[in-house]
Amino acid sequence: MNISRHQDRPAAPQEPVGSQPPPAAMRPARSGATDRYATIHQGFVWKVPKRFNMAQACCGQWAAQASTAKRHAVREHVAGQGLGRSWTFGQLQQDANRLSRLLRSQGVQRGDRVAIVMPQRYETAVAYMAVLQMGAVAMPLSMLFGPEALSFRIIDSQARVAVCDESTVQALLQARADCPGLQTLLGFGDAGTLADLDLNQAMAASASTFKSVSTWAEEPAVLIYTSGTTGNPKGALIPHRALIGNLTGFVCSQNWFGFDPFKVERPSKAVFWSPADWAWTGGLMDALLPSLYFGRPIVAFNGRFSPEVAFEILQSHAVTHTFLFPTALKAMMKAVPEVKAHYRLKLQAMMSAGEAVGDAVFGYCQQQLGVTVNEMFGQTEINYVVGNCARLWPAKPGSMGKGYPGHQVAVIDEAGQLCPPGTPGEVAVNRFDVHGQPDPVFFLGYWNNEKATKAKYTGDWCRTGDMAVADEDGYLWYQGRTDDMFKAAGYRIGPGEIENCLVKHPAVANAAVVPKPDKDRGALVKAYVVMSPDWQSHRPTGPGQRAFDDEVRRELQAHVRGLLAPYEYPKEIEFIDQLPMTTTGKVQRRVLRLQEEARDEKRMEP
Repeated sequence: MNISRHQDRPAAPQEPVGSQPPPAAMRPARSGATDRYATIHQGFVWKVPKRFNMAQACCGQWAAQASTAKRHAVREHVAGQGLGRSWTFGQLQQDANRLSRLLRSQGVQRGDRVAIVMPQRYETAVAYMAVLQMGAVAMPLSMLFGPEALSFRIIDSQARVAVCDESTVQALLQARADCPGLQTLLGFGDAGTLADLDLNQAMAASASTFKSVSTWAEEPAVLIYTSGTTGNPKGALIPHRALIGNLTGFVCSQNWFGFDPFKVERPSKAVFWSPADWAWTGGLMDALLPSLYFGRPIVAFNGRFSPEVAFEILQSHAVTHTFLFPTALKAMMKAVPEVKAHYRLKLQAMMSAGEAVGDAVFGYCQQQLGVTVNEMFGQTEINYVVGNCARLWPAKPGSMGKGYPGHQVAVIDEAGQLCPPGTPGEVAVNRFDVHGQPDPVFFLGYWNNEKATKAKYTGDWCRTGDMAVADEDGYLWYQGRTDDMFKAAGYRIGPGEIENCLVKHPAVANAAVVPKPDKDRGALVKAYVVMSPDWQSHRPTGPGQRAFDDEVRRELQAHVRGLLAPYEYPKEIEFIDQLPMTTTGKVQRRVLRLQEEARDEKRMEP
């Protein structure tokens, strides 16, 4: 696993990037010490090649050698059946070559944006490899996007070509009416009959050879739009080198991803799966690309997430490494509290991100899933920068961890000064590592939005918009988004701690805390709660529902009041069927906050 030994040249085919164990700077000596963080962090040095291409690193290098071309790259999961089809790196490269040829015939050139609008499936991986090896820019768009969301991003990016399948073709056809620049629609599967070009037929007749473009590491590779939780989404332009910048975090959060950190030896067998959509950063940069980079198979499941399906995938594919976001883990914890009685798992490591995990889920993962969850923090613009590696340094329950090797992370105030331990501030990442060298993880900037790009920085510090507190040991404790924090009766409230406390109660599947406007105290703490399946099944549907809900409210309020500060318990609790979520699995507190403000305005009307 060769992270820091990149030379100033493209990786030679006979020595695949990523085929070697970690460099000495990241291999701790056996000394009996349990915390090797300082040694690893200070000893790590970035060496980024001048030329680098994500597709060559993730597929081309493996397909070029007979010994690795037959390795499985993508494995299909069929609900209720288990393993479906499997494809090797050789097959992935050949199909990517065929698609690259077709894209070239449609006028796609180096630097052009190509929209990829598909779920987790083999053809999605093909599309990424095909676009990236051309030197074009892959623009992932979620299959959950409606026509309006699609048209905004297609128009903003000036994409002329889109690749889709049967699950997304109708939405794209509707969006196309507002996108005069979208010239060609390419369709896999049943979408081929509705698109401009049937890719299954066209690729079958296309040659399987293609000369990939030798891209600079600094060239743009991916244009991925932010969640848009505040205002319109912004397109973050990600360079090829950013994949290298992700690797230390990926390896650490996956407990070395099958390698033995103490020995120089071949890695053990590893299989990766995550429900994270390959159209957003968590699925693309934290799952698909790094798994392929290290020559390991990733499971693709084109279906709706459920706790039962998650456990089925983990067991039937003998998954060793995974990324499960807190919302998924909470659902799994409520649905299957006694995992070992029902499933035999092979998990070696688990990463979680997007929201704070909380100690309830943390304990569940240790006791029932057999792994200590490594929380991670990052964002589209600077991904995989903070987290834990339970194998090499202690993970504190509820903490988002420390800066991963190669990243200089701090908590800063509004002026850009470092906050002392215990003082809340904004998480920020420096453009340079601890040795003064450029950090390759950084995005190039927001697409056609120089003003927003400049606003992202204070000096060399890139602001994340997320609040945290650093303790004396350097661990960060998530407090919430800067726009999620609020004051109630003079006290500063962070929703994460209250939500975590609520989820510990068996009646709660998930929760979101927002301010409710109040003329006397400024705001009240209000919680929106989704009941757990067991409690929901006992909830009356008739006249008795109100009394039942009131009793549960009082119980939840007493539960929080007994565990947190008196001013933190929710004065109001509203039960809802589901929380508003972004396509990346994050709770949209902003939606609920605006709803409360609208209700308040209506109450104030004469």
